[in-house]
This record gives sequence, structure tokens and C-alpha cells, in this order.
Amino acid sequence: MYSVRILRRAIKDIADLPKGYAHLVSQHIDRLGENPRPPNAKRLRGRTDYSLRIGVYRILYEIDDQAQMVTVYRVKHRREAYR
Repeated sequence: MYSVRILRRAIKDIADLPKGYAHLVSQHIDRLGENPRPPNAKRLRGRTDYSLRIGVYRILYEIDDQAQMVTVYRVKHRREAYR
């Protein structure tokens, strides 16, 4: 079981989402503790980070296997997520 840490910037991103998406994103973040690499998560090219697709939004996070920690650092619309 991994612990999930959400950075302040990601919390602000979630607060700015429409209510339906905010609830859905929160559920998916909670599930990352059980399975940090779900089948629909993609590893970002040239990086060690992962992206999880929730509709038009993306959860961007890092996994530290040694510390068993998932760090969510951004939640953005897909057109803004990879800039």
C-alpha cells in the first residue's frame, strides 16, 4: 500500500475543477494508493512521471517505490497538462 501525497498546487488545481470532475479526480487519486500504476496510466516520455486520464483532465504524479509514496503534483486540462 502506497501513501499518497498531494502538493498544494494540485489541491488548488482540484479546487478549480467543475464539481463533477473534482469528485471523480479525488476518487482516482485515492485509488493510486492501492495501485499506483493502473492500466490506463501512461508514463511520460523522457521522464519518470505518470499521467492518469480522467475525461479531459490529467492527473500528473510521481512514484517513489523505495519510500512507497505517490506524489500528485498537478491536475490540469489535457491541453495545458504537458507544457
